[in-house]
Order: sequence, then C-alpha cells, then structure tokens
Amino acid sequence: MSRPDRQYPSKVLEEAVEAIGSLPGVGSRSALRFALHLLRQPAERIKGFAAAIDRLAEDVRYCGECSMVCDGDICPVCADRTRDHSIICVVASIRDVMSIEATGQYRGVYHVLGGIISPIDGVGPSDLTIGKLVDRLDGRRGEPTEVILALSGDVEGETTSFYIYRQIEPFGVKVTTLARGLGFGDNLEYADSLTLGRSITNRQIFKVWK
Repeated sequence: MSRPDRQYPSKVLEEAVEAIGSLPGVGSRSALRFALHLLRQPAERIKGFAAAIDRLAEDVRYCGECSMVCDGDICPVCADRTRDHSIICVVASIRDVMSIEATGQYRGVYHVLGGIISPIDGVGPSDLTIGKLVDRLDGRRGEPTEVILALSGDVEGETTSFYIYRQIEPFGVKVTTLARGLGFGDNLEYADSLTLGRSITNRQIFKVWK
C-alpha cells in the first residue's frame, strides 16, 4: 500500500504501486521500484506481463486427483503411470510439491491440502481438501497404500497431521511422516534439497502421542 505522504505524479502509477504492494513481502518502496521498472519497458512487454497474470485468473486449473495446479484435467504427476500411485504425499501447498520434486528422491504422487488447519486464521478442516483425500482412499479401499504426512512441524502442522490421521485411520493405510532432519517449525519450502530428500527417504511411522 502506498504511503499517505507520498505524492504521485500519476493516478495510474499510484494504482499500479498499490497493486504490486499488495503482494506478500513487497513493501511500498519495492512496489514503486517495480512499477517504475515496468514503466521503462516497451508497451508490448508490459502487456505480455499483464496477460500472464490475467491467465492465472482465467486459465489456471487444478488437478482432479491431487488439487495441484495444472493446465488440464489431470496434472503431469498424476498422469505419469511410471510413478508409484500407491504412495500419496500430503502437503500443504503447491510450493511444497515443487520443493519435493526438486529433490528427485520421491516417485509417488501428491495430495495438496491448500493450507493447514489454523483456527486463529479462520481455517478449518472444511476449508482444505481433506475430504477429497478421504474419498481418494475410500476409492482404493483394500489396496496397499501409504500416506506420507509431509506437513510443517509447527503446532498448526502437527494439528493438521493428527486430524488427517484420525480421518484416514479406518482405512488401515500405512501413515508415515518426514524424518526430522527438518527442525520443529520448519517449512518444506525453506529446506534445502538434500535435507528434504533425506527426510523423505528416511520417513518414519506417524506416532500419535497420548
């Protein structure tokens, strides 16, 4: 958001700065710098930039299986028959999928929750794709399946893992979690590929503390 004491020579520029400044981690100074940078670009480049952003709203789709972002009905991972579809890695976000894929250590499929349970932020189980995960497991009842709970180790992540475990426990699937090469509270997206890869390879049985 623009500073109230900053005078803009153009209302259009001010609105552009406010739009850019609404992005997470972008302050008013950075937003102004980005806007002025775009202003120096050829008109066609600016239009191309705007069109790419516009397509996020108009053309992006989500995989009918795992809820990963994709261009068609099914994402490339779910469509790949060489992947091990008996192993489902549950993650909070699309960025987590990208982080795990970058390790090259995982050949199963995914399930993207779209967040984690966080009452303080008003996010409950019904706001996530947990029900869709239950439906996936119900559809393959009796088949050997492992579910990896690859969520953050903070309170919200552990709460979400516990809730999911209770929901899928009746299916008798093997439930594992990442080896704690990742520290308590660590997010997958900030872990280096080597540490994350080892955490996946050395995953452990999920334990419910009583």
